[in-house]
Amino acid sequence: MRLKVEFTTEPFELDGFPEHARTARRVVDEAGLSVDVGPFGTTAEGEAEQTLTAIDRLVRETLAHGATRISLQVSVLDGLEEGEGSG
Repeated sequence: MRLKVEFTTEPFELDGFPEHARTARRVVDEAGLSVDVGPFGTTAEGEAEQTLTAIDRLVRETLAHGATRISLQVSVLDGLEEGEGSG
């Protein structure tokens, strides 16, 4: 099974890239997930176990590096056609 996780970490900082955001990106990169950084969040995709392990690390490590809120959405990709299941 393939999963997609979309996430943001807060607080936002307009003058720089906060340590918790750098940590989140490092975690998904180290997990070997396919990553897409967008203006309002980051999306990462991978096999279920790989993605779930990365989510656990992401939550724990970003909190340890100053995140005060982490928003996550996890979607199952297998069997979904593009655009299906969004909404």
